[in-house]
Amino acid sequence: MRNRENLTNKGERQKYFRVAAIVLAAALLCVQGYAQRRTVSQQTAQAAGWKSVRDSAVQKASDKENEDAAEENLQLYAQAAVLMDADSGRVLYGKNEDAVLPMASTTKIMTCILALEYGDLEQIAEASAYAAGMPKVKLYVKQGEKFRLKDLLYSLMLESHNDAAVVVAEAVGGSVEQFAAMMNQKARDIGCYDTYFITPNGLDATVNETGKTHATTAADLAKIMAYCVTDSPKKEEFLEITRTISYDFTDVDGSRRFHCDNHNAFLGMMREALSGKTGFTNNAGYCYVGALESEGRIFTVALLACGWPNNKSYKWSDMKKLAAYGMEHYRYQDIYEEKTFEDIPVRGGIAGKTGTPWDEAFVGVTMEKGEKSLPYLLSEEDSVEVKTRVETALDAPVAAGEKVGEVSYYLNGELIKRYDLLAEEEVEEQSFLWILKYIVNLVIFF
Repeated sequence: MRNRENLTNKGERQKYFRVAAIVLAAALLCVQGYAQRRTVSQQTAQAAGWKSVRDSAVQKASDKENEDAAEENLQLYAQAAVLMDADSGRVLYGKNEDAVLPMASTTKIMTCILALEYGDLEQIAEASAYAAGMPKVKLYVKQGEKFRLKDLLYSLMLESHNDAAVVVAEAVGGSVEQFAAMMNQKARDIGCYDTYFITPNGLDATVNETGKTHATTAADLAKIMAYCVTDSPKKEEFLEITRTISYDFTDVDGSRRFHCDNHNAFLGMMREALSGKTGFTNNAGYCYVGALESEGRIFTVALLACGWPNNKSYKWSDMKKLAAYGMEHYRYQDIYEEKTFEDIPVRGGIAGKTGTPWDEAFVGVTMEKGEKSLPYLLSEEDSVEVKTRVETALDAPVAAGEKVGEVSYYLNGELIKRYDLLAEEEVEEQSFLWILKYIVNLVIFF
């Protein structure tokens, strides 16, 4: 009997020893794996790279010779000129587009849009002695005379009256100097860093203390017009004023009547003409900034130093050439590409609710939410590349929505759009405590 009990006890001890050995082996393996993962994670954290893929070129490579030939054939009179895609702000054609030059009365598009955005069309503006002393072209306001701001904006944009510009500036900004500061701030907000305003009417001026002159570039001027007709919250009011053929008004007292005709002849030259403003000073020469719309495309054009007296029609010739060039060569194309992505392995991650310490964890990848459309104005010479970069592996923990890569769109080598790639779900870390709990459960349910 005793021998039988000894055998039984011996068998039970062996059974317990086997269980203990299994648990000890599992613990050692788990701890070893945990330590190895932490070591590898630390060693590769800084070296972890991106999986980079150049996915596609949706347009043929640019042919620089053909592009240059096309530009040379335009033979523009203007010393500086720009054709711009108003939607993206991209310069589609440029001639000395970054040259800083005076811009004369094209200045008044900024004066007008600021008055619309910060003034009240029904507010009453009183003419100062300074305003009344402005040179021609002018409305001939008298000191103390009162006008509605709305009426002055028609005087400003249709007839290009210099005195009206000063009355507007003083009414909206408090003074010409304060209004000029507003103009310069708006220019910076729009992204025009080579523009400096001193006067609200575009008369040539220089700041004595700094030597800065009232000037812009063709690229900046085209961008300001693009803002006026596409992005400003007052774009509809701006277009209504600048497209009006003629306008009649009186001063507030009704003692004097005024009539204004629109001198933007381009409105009658092309059915696509949308808006515009002429300008001239002896220093600036003839200038023009305009906008046109065709088949859903909006182009803006800026011309600086486009001839002097006896060459008044040069600006219309250049404007029509650039408008025709844009309409002929550029069409909207949707360059967006739908994409799917492989799951990314997560080092030291828990592979779901039923995962073991030996199971490899993965996380899904999704693109940030947004419009699944990317229309862009392109010509046959433009080249578009789509590049995808995704992390090859991640270290736990990973948060849901964590950035794990990006999809980038390049136009002629320049980045135009980037979408973030995000982790679809959370992946928790295999902590020492989690491994210990796993071992305890393994023993209990053995």
